[in-house]
Amino acid sequence: MRSSDVSRRRMVKLAGAGLVLLGAGASACGPEDESSGGGPDVPRETAGTPAPGSKPQPAWQHATTYDGLAWISAIAVVGNVVLVSGDPLVARDISTGKEIWSRAEVTTPGANMLVGDGTLYLQSARYDGNIVGLDPATGKDTWRSRMGDQYSQPRPIAADANHVYVVAGILDKEFRTPENVIAAIDTASGKVVWREKRDKGTEQNGITARVAGNRLVYTDFRENLTVRDTATGHQVWTKKVGRSNNRGFVVHDGLVILANGEQMRAYDLADGKERWSFRTERFSRFNDPAVLDGVLYVSDTAHGLWAADPATGKAHWHDKGSLDVAAPWQFAKVGDVLYGATEFDKDGGIHAYDPGSGKLRWTYNDGSGDLQRWYLAAGGKQLVALHAKKVTALPIG
Repeated sequence: MRSSDVSRRRMVKLAGAGLVLLGAGASACGPEDESSGGGPDVPRETAGTPAPGSKPQPAWQHATTYDGLAWISAIAVVGNVVLVSGDPLVARDISTGKEIWSRAEVTTPGANMLVGDGTLYLQSARYDGNIVGLDPATGKDTWRSRMGDQYSQPRPIAADANHVYVVAGILDKEFRTPENVIAAIDTASGKVVWREKRDKGTEQNGITARVAGNRLVYTDFRENLTVRDTATGHQVWTKKVGRSNNRGFVVHDGLVILANGEQMRAYDLADGKERWSFRTERFSRFNDPAVLDGVLYVSDTAHGLWAADPATGKAHWHDKGSLDVAAPWQFAKVGDVLYGATEFDKDGGIHAYDPGSGKLRWTYNDGSGDLQRWYLAAGGKQLVALHAKKVTALPIG
């Protein structure tokens, strides 16, 4: 069964409930932690780059409260701090894994770890219309804003040094939200700078957004690709891209790059014109792309891995991989190693690749057999992975 098929069915099933739930939140057991997510933390003292053909030993590993509900950014690294979505929200030292701070009931279930200009922005756990900003180093509140009583459950979707961008439902007389707005809130004053009503029928959930200079770029449940001016909210352009594209996309050097079924496509950020595209194998679909150190990396559902020039779409290499090796959906690069995190495969995990050829060096799997997706994040010279109820620091190399 292909990972894209599992993902698509799960989103269709749960979208009717108004939530994007991408995992059952089940606890996992493995050789480093034989307890459930509520059990004790389990640090590892030994770690090192694995010998050829063997998997690495974690630098450290701890239980988490992750609920399996986050969309894309379930884990984030800010400076020397690792943040994992969950309740309580816990911050750890990236080098040692030691807990720095913990706060219960600080945000809603499934919150993405959205960081802008060094601040973590979250929807208030009280569902009171507030957006809060936390200092990742201390966990203390540093910022708070409220859009108004006429709006329902504003959620941050992107942030930069000047604005927090949110989506909120517009309450009607029956307290329903048939329409919604996208808005920018000033990070200095907490005041709404602009708000724009979105087209009727657009959904509040399933939004992925990126900020690039003076442009806010977002997709909504993978149907539309829209670009707005960050200063005014004016819609620069929008186009239908269909449900066939995936959650994540890349904004790089004046281009918006996304997966669109069997094709990778690049659109000009200024005018929305298609600049290049390339196609994967028949009956296969692309997963989420990433641009790291000036190279576009993407996998497909035939378990292949691609590297290309993000400016032209010209392929550097295409490793067709193996059906026995799960394809990654999320990437990071530390030093001269490319890392990929898989999803919905008990034999998946974190892959380490040669970025010059796509050849697999090693795979780390916690042995839990849990089908939840893996997440990864890099900070400095450290790689951190999240899977089910465990967060793990892996050696690089």
